[in-house]
Amino acid sequence: MRKAEFVRKTNETTVRVLIDLDGTGAPPVLRTGIGFFDHTLGAFARFGLFDLELECQGDLIVDGHHSVEDCGIVLGIAIKAALGEKEGISRVSSCFFPMDEALAFCAIDLSGRPFFAFEGELGSEMLGGFSASLAEEFFRALAMNAGLTLHLSVKGRNAHHQIEALFKAFGRALRDAVTKDPRIKGVPSTKGML
Repeated sequence: MRKAEFVRKTNETTVRVLIDLDGTGAPPVLRTGIGFFDHTLGAFARFGLFDLELECQGDLIVDGHHSVEDCGIVLGIAIKAALGEKEGISRVSSCFFPMDEALAFCAIDLSGRPFFAFEGELGSEMLGGFSASLAEEFFRALAMNAGLTLHLSVKGRNAHHQIEALFKAFGRALRDAVTKDPRIKGVPSTKGML
């Protein structure tokens, strides 16, 4: 089983993540204190078929920024740990995900070289206690700490639809990228390592 747990404590947040990359997408345990964020993390887990527990105690009295970014950091670290040596994985994947008028695109390379690119206009609309601008911060933190190349883009008018489509596209693309292919021997790289 490719499973990892990680806990990170700072003066701003305490975050605990447990992820099983070979899960079933069972209803996750999510307690971030930000309802919309829990909703999108649940969509990520469901469409990725990941079993996920993510709990965060953050300084929400300030705003949601530290909590959302730190959840990205810890989830990225846990994904990297769960992947281990990356032997036999598909490594690269992409997904278009529509949600009503919104269309999200995600491309992933589990290269070990962190890079993040984002195209889209999300604004700073508040979705419950979640500022739409935090979606980009979450994915940047995750990509840098998981060591993956991540390209995301989204079109649409409704921020709820745009962000939910991004999380679903990311989950589906990550699911395909981490999938083991029995034809791949060792790591999928011409260099012989990732």
